[in-house]
Amino acid sequence: MRVARISWCLPILLLLGASAALGQSDGDGAPAAVQNISACEETPREDASASLCAPPSLEGERLAVEPIAPATIPLTIPTGTPLRIALDERVRINHAGEPVHGKVVETVYAFDQEVIPAGSVATGHVQSIAPVSGAKRTMAYMNGDFTPFHGYEVVFDMVTLPDGKQVPIKTTVMPGTADVVHLVSNPDKQKGTAGRPTDRAKAEAKGKITEAKTQAHEGWQKLTAPGKMHRLKEFAAAQSPYRRQYVQPGTRFVAELSDPLDFGTTIRTSEQLVAVGSEPVPDSTLKARLVAEVSSATATRGTPVTAVLTEPLYSPTHQLILPANSRLVGEVVKAKAARKLHHNGELRVIFERIETSEEGMQALAQVQKQVQAQAERSQAMIGNLEGVEVDRRSNMQLDEEGGARATDSKTRYLSSGLAVMLAAAASHTEVEHGTTEMAGPGVRTAAGGSGFRLTGALLSLVAKSTPVSMGIGAYGASMSIYANFLSRGHDVVLPKDTPMEIGFGPPHTKPQ
Repeated sequence: MRVARISWCLPILLLLGASAALGQSDGDGAPAAVQNISACEETPREDASASLCAPPSLEGERLAVEPIAPATIPLTIPTGTPLRIALDERVRINHAGEPVHGKVVETVYAFDQEVIPAGSVATGHVQSIAPVSGAKRTMAYMNGDFTPFHGYEVVFDMVTLPDGKQVPIKTTVMPGTADVVHLVSNPDKQKGTAGRPTDRAKAEAKGKITEAKTQAHEGWQKLTAPGKMHRLKEFAAAQSPYRRQYVQPGTRFVAELSDPLDFGTTIRTSEQLVAVGSEPVPDSTLKARLVAEVSSATATRGTPVTAVLTEPLYSPTHQLILPANSRLVGEVVKAKAARKLHHNGELRVIFERIETSEEGMQALAQVQKQVQAQAERSQAMIGNLEGVEVDRRSNMQLDEEGGARATDSKTRYLSSGLAVMLAAAASHTEVEHGTTEMAGPGVRTAAGGSGFRLTGALLSLVAKSTPVSMGIGAYGASMSIYANFLSRGHDVVLPKDTPMEIGFGPPHTKPQ
């Protein structure tokens, strides 16, 4: 019985062994046909290429499932980037080498990251003091100023970050501004009133009343603010013919970097860069700086204007839209130069295009964005000035549409009228009881002060001469009238690196 069973299974075992041997021997040539047959859905022809039935590539499958590598972005501040620094200590302008100490007032960004935060300490020194020219010294002497101010140059060579890290820098520093004012366009602008003359006239009248109230309020605040004795001393020192030259705390300097600064690199994923180059939300505010000076004295309609974004712009969902150093390109649409008889200049610029920064485009290329993203680097816009920081002495204002114009001080009528009254009072004499009564010492002193300040006042008081007081008072009155009413007006000047706030709006649709 056992022998019968073994004899029955023996053919099956021999058949299985032969199949195994056949599979092992196929490594020399036959396995290719077997593998091709198993890989193809149907039996290939005898003359078919082996590649037609090759198994699918595993490398392609891995590439399809592997995530996109994040982008490595260098955090570099390019040459020419300005650092806005405000002094926190008074500096004597007496000799070169005097130390200068201040703080950065505006954060500096590289791509979308803070690299020099506001509050960082900047240190430097007075590099040079320029001599006073003969013409300037003569004019100063004529105005009773025997110590005219010298021009000077300041450099900053070190920035200390809030974490204590010190970063050496090389800078070119622009002249300082003692009193910076932030101007904004009218926040109460009503859409649709531009085409109605009555509403526009009412809005302009209301704006002038508000302006007068604001100036009166600011003047009263200056009079009642703490430190009245200090301001009185400064005023008395300014009237003195001999005085020391200081740079007061709060004076702001713009220090442009002469060399780039490297702060390493940062990593951003494709999800973090998905919105870069997209259109900002309407009415977004872009903070930028002017690349080159624009002046109503030299600009004409169509003069190109370029600004650089100083802060990154985010969407309402905090997605990065525009990294720092993106460019805003526009042009001058209105320019009127200042003229004689004290006609002031006017200037208006608009921005028409946004260009994503080079760093932003390189980051998009690293995360393998579509070619369409490259085409979206430049997009149309309509951008008006909504805010600007300028020197208060420029007497500049922004209208409701973002146009800038130079204005005159409201005290010019009062100062000129007072100078004329003092000159007339100094020349006034009265005949009483056969004697000629000349003007009193107080009137003579005031008339002399209107011409040559403290020097003229002392000269008139000591001379006790009506002709001397008359001559000095007449000189002061004539100079006041010329300066306030007959001379050339003020031009609108937006210096290089002027901080600006630009309102973004989509471009107007053209009629079909």
